[in-house]
Amino acid sequence: MFPIRDHNPSERTPYVTYLLVFLNIGMFLLTMPWAFGMTGLWDRLALYPVAVVNGEYMWGLLTHMFLHAGPLHIAGNMLFLWIFGDNLEDQMGHFGFLIFYLASGLAAAGAQIAANPQEGIPMVGASGAIAGVMGGYLLLFPKARVDVLAIIIVFIKVFTIPAWVMLGVWFILQIFGGFSLMGGDSVAYWAHAGGFVAGVILALPVFLRRGGPSFWQRTHGQPPHPPTQYSRTRIPQVRR
Repeated sequence: MFPIRDHNPSERTPYVTYLLVFLNIGMFLLTMPWAFGMTGLWDRLALYPVAVVNGEYMWGLLTHMFLHAGPLHIAGNMLFLWIFGDNLEDQMGHFGFLIFYLASGLAAAGAQIAANPQEGIPMVGASGAIAGVMGGYLLLFPKARVDVLAIIIVFIKVFTIPAWVMLGVWFILQIFGGFSLMGGDSVAYWAHAGGFVAGVILALPVFLRRGGPSFWQRTHGQPPHPPTQYSRTRIPQVRR
């Protein structure tokens, strides 16, 4: 189950979101052996927790956010950034959103290092920073409508749910994964959880400037502008 779009239109062009997507895709192509083949960049710019703890490869705290391990990795991250990033940039402004994004990524890296400071396996991916975007989105637009694609074996269904349901379930899964390690997979669950919490905290000034709880009362937790209405294509019924 994953989101494919929201019903929360932006009132300004999200240039920073576009730039972040472009940079991530560009770095992905540079470091993939089947593209430009600059694999040394991937090794050099990844985040190594044990190295950072010992004062080495400190730039990895920032550069790891622009590296990805495979097509599905970057596709999933960019989809989430594309869906939720434009609305936060709309509320924070271009420069404010860029600072928010990078700060969320740094907080996510810090959470992952704190969880396992002796880890020598490199960490890459924008998911920690994007988790911060999701946390900020939850704070500002908890009842925004999100279209979710669910795939259950051979059944495919698109349905609409409030953002707080989708993002809340996602966050709970990260906490569960962090404690259980989900069978020992390579997902940085604590980076996701840490970035999400940091996003909520970092978005608080914007939320309070909008009026805090009174902002929710005015908007009922939904976007402060009319939602996008998507038309659904229906297959006509053929009668015997």
